[in-house]
Amino acid sequence: MNTEETTLDKIRNRPRFKMFSVLSKEEYAENLKQFMASHSQEFEGNINKEVATICVKTEDDNYWKPQLALRVETEDERTLVRGVFGPSSAVWTFFMFMYFLFSISWMTFFTMFYVERQIKTNEYPWALTLSFVMLFFIALTYAAARFGQFKGKDEMLKLRRFAEESTLPFENKDQLPISPES
Repeated sequence: MNTEETTLDKIRNRPRFKMFSVLSKEEYAENLKQFMASHSQEFEGNINKEVATICVKTEDDNYWKPQLALRVETEDERTLVRGVFGPSSAVWTFFMFMYFLFSISWMTFFTMFYVERQIKTNEYPWALTLSFVMLFFIALTYAAARFGQFKGKDEMLKLRRFAEESTLPFENKDQLPISPES
């Protein structure tokens, strides 16, 4: 994993990485448990030999609390570690559902307005107004997501440091990923 200027520096919604390790799945999980134990004042989480979820210990628990989800796989007899930074999957799914719901509603109301104008009736005078309300809700959802990202930025940087310190020393530099992650 290259730690210079990367997409991780832009703190996107769910930045991700992919790397090969010189350790086996079991050794990697044990190493991660030992690293977590040595940093137990700052981090908490659940680790097993295939999946690990790490979060930063904080006093307040906001809705966009970032997590580091690590998945360890065996690919072509090599150990592959995939990492995803972001909010919990429940929060992520909720925000995607809200975007979907408001977008479909906007398209429905705007289509009703457009068809009404084309056939020159006045059955849905509220359709244009509701389409603008849906656009407002889309913008509000986006603002809530950006605010959550802003509040979780320090935790995200701590999780990145955790990923670098716990994972990078065991990267197999001879093995390049088969296909880059986007």
